[in-house]
Order: sequence, then C-alpha cells, then structure tokens
Amino acid sequence: MAEILVVDDESLIRDLITTSLGRLGHKLKACKSGPEALEAYENGRFDLVISDFKMPGMTGLEMAEKLIASDPSALIILMTAYGTIETAVKAMKVGVQDFIEKDVEKGFRVEMLEHTVSQVLQIGSLKSENRRLRETLGERYKFVGSSSVVDGLMKTIEEVASSNSTVMISGESGTGKELLAQAIHAKSRRSNLPFVKINCAAIPESLIESELFGHEKGAYTGAIKTRIGKFELANGGTLLLDEIGEMPLYAQSKLLRVLQEREITKIGGSDEIAIDVRIVCSTNRNLQEEVKKGTFREDLYYRLNVIPLEVPPLRERMADIEMLAQHFIGKYNKENGFTVTGIKPEALTRLKSHAWPGNVRELENVVQRAVVFAKAGEISVEHLRLDGGQKAPPGEAAAGLMPGMSVAEAERILIIKTLEACGDNRTKAAELLNISIRTLRNKLHEYKLQDP
Repeated sequence: MAEILVVDDESLIRDLITTSLGRLGHKLKACKSGPEALEAYENGRFDLVISDFKMPGMTGLEMAEKLIASDPSALIILMTAYGTIETAVKAMKVGVQDFIEKDVEKGFRVEMLEHTVSQVLQIGSLKSENRRLRETLGERYKFVGSSSVVDGLMKTIEEVASSNSTVMISGESGTGKELLAQAIHAKSRRSNLPFVKINCAAIPESLIESELFGHEKGAYTGAIKTRIGKFELANGGTLLLDEIGEMPLYAQSKLLRVLQEREITKIGGSDEIAIDVRIVCSTNRNLQEEVKKGTFREDLYYRLNVIPLEVPPLRERMADIEMLAQHFIGKYNKENGFTVTGIKPEALTRLKSHAWPGNVRELENVVQRAVVFAKAGEISVEHLRLDGGQKAPPGEAAAGLMPGMSVAEAERILIIKTLEACGDNRTKAAELLNISIRTLRNKLHEYKLQDP
C-alpha cells in the first residue's frame, strides 16, 4: 500500500486513476494543477506522484523539476499523449522515473498503469533500502574518537574512498586497521560488491599462492577440486591484504605482476582471468625497513604505498578513551540486554593511566568484561580488572605522556599543560618553556591549538 498523489486537469482521468489504484489498496489524493500538487506534496507524505505532462499554467515536467529540487528521492510518473524522445530525455535528466502513454480520446490502459506503478514503487523501495543500508554501514564502520588525529583519518577516508587507488594502512596491532579498510570499502562505489580479506601471516607459505589466485583440479597433490582464489572472489570489489609484510618474497613477485597486468592465472591453469579489484593493504611492520633488509620488494612497496594511512596507537590518542569506552558500553549493553549507564570518574582515570599495549582491541575487551560484571549502573574500578595490566608511571599519566609517544605529541601536551599552569599567559609559558613568544605562537599554529 502506497500513498499516491494524482495530478491532472481532466477530472475523468483523475477519477479513473484513483478508482483503479484504490482497488489495489493504495491511498490517493487528486489535484488538478501543478501548483496545487506542489502545495499538497509539501504538506503531506507521498510515495509516488502520477502527473499529466500537458497541463495549463505549469506543465507536469516543470512541476516534476520543482518537486525533485525540494525532494531528490521523489518518485514521479508522467502521463503524455505527446511523447517524443526529446521529451523523455528531458524528463529523465530531471529525475522522472517512468512514462505512461495515453490516447488523446481513449485515455490509457488500466493494466499498464497498474504495472508501471508497481514497478516504480519497487524501484523506490530498493533505493530506500539501499540508502538505509549505506547509513547503517556508515555507523558500523565509524572510527570512534574526537581527537584531531581521528578527524584527520576520517577526512582522508572520505577523500580517497571514491577512487580506485591502492591504500596502505599501517599501525600497531589492535589499532583498528581492518575497520578503516572496511570503512573505505563501505564509502566507495564498490560498496555493494564483495569485501574480501586475506591474512598473509596466517597462511602457510606453500598455500598462499593458491589462496590468492586459486588452482585447477589436479594442479598439485591434494588439489582434488578447482579452487577460486581471493582475487577472483573479490572481483569488482575490494581485497584487503592484511599483514602484507608477512608475505613471502616469491609470492610478492607474483602479486606485483597481477597489480601491473590486472590479470591472474590459477595454479595449473593456462587461461588468464581479467580482474577489477581495489587493493587495500595493512601492516604492523615498518615496510621501509623491511625493504632495506631485503625481505620486502621495493618495487612492490611503491606500487602498494600510493595512499598511506597511519593509524596512531591508543597511547597517542588518550583523549578518545572516554568516547571509545562509551561506544563499547552501548555495544555490549545491546548485545547482552544490560543497562550500564556509564563509567565512574575514578574508573575513567584508571583507564587513562593504562599504557594500552593492545590498543583499542585491548580497551574493548576490558570494557566488555566490565559491562558483564557491572550489568547495570556505572562501571567502577573493580569492574575493570586492570590490576595485572601494564600501567604508565603516575607522573606521565597525569600529564598524558606515555612510553612510545611521538616527540611531536609529547611537545603538544607539554605546551597545553604549561599554558594551563600559567593561567593561559603566553609570555610566562614561553619563559617556562625557554622559547620565544614567536616560537610558542608558531607551535600553537602548527599543532592547531585554539586559544585556551
């Protein structure tokens, strides 16, 4: 059942449409002009508009153009006895979904009207479902955080997702590299096509070529049937080469050829199979160092490192811990039917004093465990069970400094803390830091720190 707006200056046609579609269970409203229909659409909710093309004052096409400008998702069918290719092209450019031809004297066939309405409503339903799924994917693959680092990552993802360029994601284990890869796929034009992952570190050297490219039956001992490789499975979509730094050298050379030729050949096969795959790689190794050691091909490194994305460890984005914790509380409340409302201040301080060697994955595990133990109310220190975990030295925790933090991030935190201690007096802060006012001003600009 749909709510349909009918627009025609002839009462006979209006009555015919409302009667025939009303029998199918649709709710209908009739208007006799374009301006009247625009007003009705603005004040109501309609799933479909059926309008005559030639009407006095405002044509159906003019009405459709105005309606779609205000609501790009509007579904419109035009009826015309003067259909031409030029008219159809103009209507399709505006966004009209379909046409119904009508005879000047006899009108149109009711069964044709009903069939066209059914088709257009189905298309509209599919489009709505697709929009909903995209919004769901956007939330699912959202990289949670409020720090400038996270903002920068998400901005980069928005910029690169629509391209076909290869992306290299680097970062420590547990930082969310796979989540970023999924976000890139979800926001790309390939989002309705496969996202396939292969963990290069988890596959024995003897099998990695078969996993990537597939094999024919009888290609080697144990190949009892033909196997489709990950490249072929991902055709049209995205392939994540997880932990690419673990791939053996002989497989690297074969991967390089595939990236250059855009073709694969199965083990034991002779046919070349064309593939269209967007490559995303992830690694927790420094591949430049691996190139120097001779364990990673330099030509492959430059082929893969087109768009580099570096995911910082959690100790460099401590400001995100509270938001991440709340996110995981909501997630595990929903999964288990619990009603944990938040986290107590002393428990949050305890989370911020931990060094998080396992990064976001470790934090998620800790919060999941705390939600299970708390079940309701606020999470306390006792629920965290972090006593045996690695802690940052008290002085460093208080200042936000953590072992392994970059010098730039440490300098940024030092400037913020010094300004706070000096009551935001830049002259005094510069003296304590033993730098000039101009240097302090430049540092504030460099680290994008607003005036406190």
